[in-house]
Amino acid sequence: MNPSFVFRSGALITATGISFGAFGSHGLRTIKPPLPESKINSWNTASSYLIYNGLALLAISFHPGLLGATRKYKLGASFIMGGAAVFSGSIFALVLARDKFRWLGPVTPLGGIGMIAG
Repeated sequence: MNPSFVFRSGALITATGISFGAFGSHGLRTIKPPLPESKINSWNTASSYLIYNGLALLAISFHPGLLGATRKYKLGASFIMGGAAVFSGSIFALVLARDKFRWLGPVTPLGGIGMIAG
């Protein structure tokens, strides 16, 4: 994992968070039957966390420790990427599937732990 990969990953995660946030603010409100406000709030939270973690990856990509390819920076970036995907992805799935995948509920905190570890 090199700084360029971490930068591109951060940019992609940030762009995804922004795009999904826009969809949450506009597109989710047009779904029939309507989603409860709590589900829309959950979607927006997941989108926000994607943005925060994408920005963190962008910042990490400029850190000299990553340029030296030290293991802890590579591991931290990996945890942030994986944690953000699991945390936000599980929330997006729960919202869109209208709780058909209830088993994903306990998976969400694992993503949060990954983000914290990163």
